[in-house]
Amino acid sequence: MSSSQSSAAKPRRPDALTLEVVELIGDVVARFYADYEEAAAEHALTGAQARLLSLLSLEPLPMRKLARKLKCEPSNVTGIVDRLEARGLAERRPDPADRRVKLAAATDEGRRVAGDLRDGLRFAREPLAGLTDAERLSLRDLLRRMLDA
Repeated sequence: MSSSQSSAAKPRRPDALTLEVVELIGDVVARFYADYEEAAAEHALTGAQARLLSLLSLEPLPMRKLARKLKCEPSNVTGIVDRLEARGLAERRPDPADRRVKLAAATDEGRRVAGDLRDGLRFAREPLAGLTDAERLSLRDLLRRMLDA
């Protein structure tokens, strides 16, 4: 194999700027999750319970779709929904499109708690609030581009 072939096979090392951006994204994600855990604890919820409840407050979802969104096993979602259901924050109901499928849905109380959770996220209030509307729009568009790539 010629040297030009071997260098073509090796992946290019990321440049310093790319590595710094990746590190910053990791720091943002860690800060977001820490803030979410803290807001969840104020409602005696785990971070996973809070994230699932937030998803359900937007729309009822089947367990498999919840598992995909939370990037976990469906059996984990079942346990989380069980605990939210025991607290009156979520319920299971048949899917009107396919009665064999059960949807998890937030109750009125669950939607109220999810709203309190969103309001309690300091991360959304403080760093993002310090950006102008144009900066937030630009950040949103760049993040969407990254996710679509």
